[in-house]
Amino acid sequence: MVKQIARIRVKLQGYDSSVVDRSAKSIVETAIGTGARVVGPIPLPTKRRRFTVNRSPHVYKSSMEHFEIKTHKRVIDILDPTNKTIDSLQHLEMPSGVEIEIQ
Repeated sequence: MVKQIARIRVKLQGYDSSVVDRSAKSIVETAIGTGARVVGPIPLPTKRRRFTVNRSPHVYKSSMEHFEIKTHKRVIDILDPTNKTIDSLQHLEMPSGVEIEIQ
């Protein structure tokens, strides 16, 4: 029989890598401060979305502009969380521009 380990998985996602890293650092510090074990932050592959737009629809139609949006992702696993860990994660202030998913 395999023993189930209590785990909270936190997924962070944002367009600015420095803001995502700072958010991950604050989550890790909060979890360690409450006595839980932490695995991560684990950086996931960066998703790149590229767009090409015509500069002018008439004379300079062959001239194009290229834009790119990068989505940075991190995963943090919190093992053996206590009630204090869950409470402190719920009341944690996160900067705007970071999407957080807790499982």
